[in-house]
Amino acid sequence: METKLPITTLADQIEEKLFEYIKKNNLVPGDSLPNEMQFAEMMGISRSVVREAISRLKMIGIIETRTRKGMVLKEPSLFDGMKRVINPLMLGEDPMFDILGFRVALEMGICDDIFNNITKQDIKDLEEIIKVEVVLKDNEYALMSECMFHSKLYQITSNKTIGQFQELIRPIIIFIKNNFQDIFKPINMRLQEQGLIVTHTDIVNSLKSGDFESFREAYKNHFIVYKIFLKERKERMKDSNKE
Repeated sequence: METKLPITTLADQIEEKLFEYIKKNNLVPGDSLPNEMQFAEMMGISRSVVREAISRLKMIGIIETRTRKGMVLKEPSLFDGMKRVINPLMLGEDPMFDILGFRVALEMGICDDIFNNITKQDIKDLEEIIKVEVVLKDNEYALMSECMFHSKLYQITSNKTIGQFQELIRPIIIFIKNNFQDIFKPINMRLQEQGLIVTHTDIVNSLKSGDFESFREAYKNHFIVYKIFLKERKERMKDSNKE
């Protein structure tokens, strides 16, 4: 059976050559780059194709133009490119729910860093956030309250990338919560009846106790509504496929 090779355009090839040039010359952020004409002559290709390839690198934040210095190499943000596609209007349900599942897994993964890094001042900051937060019905918080509390927890980890990623996927989480309330509501009601609702106050109290297992259990249960939601959705999908 014949293997089909991926189709690449001339601009794709030039883009790859630009990366090769950067690596070959050991360039680092802040270093100057040849201009469009110089690259075109160097590669024996038209300037318009070089311009297209360079435009792509500018879009993802790898190249920028500076006054009096021309084009320079830039340290890109890890998520600049993703910002353009992580949009509820551009994604189907499956990738959005995968993002939700990843977010829950990530939250569980930062428990150690939160617990090990937290200070008395951090506890005070969290308590101040709780004092002014707005709690809605059905185990929900106003968006600003939710963001302030969890952003503080991400800050405590001292890992900026975690905070940036959570900011990036926030529109997806908001979209899911707003559009699937009819599914979240009964889950929250069941959790309330079972005494499994964990509030922001409960999380802070578990941190103040100094008991890691207590904190991890509280933090896990704070997100259990999402785990149940994803599990039940998967079961519904299986049943639907059987029909």
